[in-house]
Formats: sequence, C-alpha cells, structure tokens
Amino acid sequence: MFDHEKLDAYRLAVAFGAWVSPILDEVQPRGRRPNVLKHLDESATSVALNIAEGNGKRSLPDRIRYLEIARGSALECAACLDVLVARSRLAPDVASQGKATLVRIVSTITKLIERHLRDADASTSTSTSTSTSRKGPNR
Repeated sequence: MFDHEKLDAYRLAVAFGAWVSPILDEVQPRGRRPNVLKHLDESATSVALNIAEGNGKRSLPDRIRYLEIARGSALECAACLDVLVARSRLAPDVASQGKATLVRIVSTITKLIERHLRDADASTSTSTSTSTSRKGPNR
C-alpha cells in the first residue's frame, strides 16, 4: 500500500470520483459534454491525483502546495455541482450528497495543511534555537 492510500482525504477523494462518475454519464447530452461536466470530471480527478503526488514530495512546501491545489479542486467540484443545480441538470438533493463528501474532503485537506505548517514552524524554531545556542558561547 502506498502512503497516500492511508490518508482519509485520498480515500474520500477516490470515493467522490466514483460517486460523480454516473452523474457525468447521466447528465451528459448526446454527442457533447458541457464545460461544467468537463470541469467536474477533471476537478474530481485532480483532487485524488494532487493528494497522491503531494504526499510523495519530500519538500514540505511542495507537499503543502499540492494539497492546496487538491483543496481548490474540491471547491471547484462543489461549484460545478451548484452550476448543474442552477441549470436544472442535477437535483439539489443529489448535489447535497456530493457536497457533503466535498466538505469532508476540504476539511481533511485543511487539517493536513495545518499539520504540515505546524511541523514546518516547529522545525524552523528548533533550527533557529539550535543555531542561536551555538552562537551564544562563541561571542
């Protein structure tokens, strides 16, 4: 099992991608796919892919950047569902089901980002205090 597969955010993102798949097929008119469906498909895929790719990055700033992209893609999915409802292409109760999962995804990603930021602050303060203590006796 890859490390990213252990993350709740990743598992939720994959579940959302599976949930949205039949909607993409049902809402699509014959012969063409409206832009909102294309964006929904790409954004839903992007959430899981960016979580996985970011989790593989060694650099903490890179990890955070990919998680922020994943969070943005989840928010874009929510907006796509809103547009489909506004265009009477999706029932509001169906959109609410997907948005409930998206809220969990965004919340989980936000917590991961906050944890990484705390870790970065802790390592920065540790290295600062270490370098300060080294300078102290040499003065």
